[in-house]
Amino acid sequence: MSAGDAGGPEQRARALLAEERRSIDNIDAALVNLLAERFRHTQRVGRLKAEHDLPPADPDREEQQIARLRALAVESGLDPVFAERFLRFIVTEVIRHHEQIRENGADGADATA
Repeated sequence: MSAGDAGGPEQRARALLAEERRSIDNIDAALVNLLAERFRHTQRVGRLKAEHDLPPADPDREEQQIARLRALAVESGLDPVFAERFLRFIVTEVIRHHEQIRENGADGADATA
């Protein structure tokens, strides 16, 4: 075995695995930051809804978003069923936050994402 082969295939596999995991960690960090940004916007929407006595949920908008996200998922090669479940989970949290904002008053809302 030459010096350039130190460790052989297993060593190379471990290096590739570490590289993939670093990429996954970076993507996870980006996802968390994007979700935080999304929830900052939905908190503002919740305050607007509370200030103008609009309902916390908007089923028509939710269904439009789900259809849009499913189409994006298909275009991106992501399972659309997974994409829909993910969005429904987020929407459920958003509605919960909007209900908290309504209960606490639009100005004193302390719901966090």
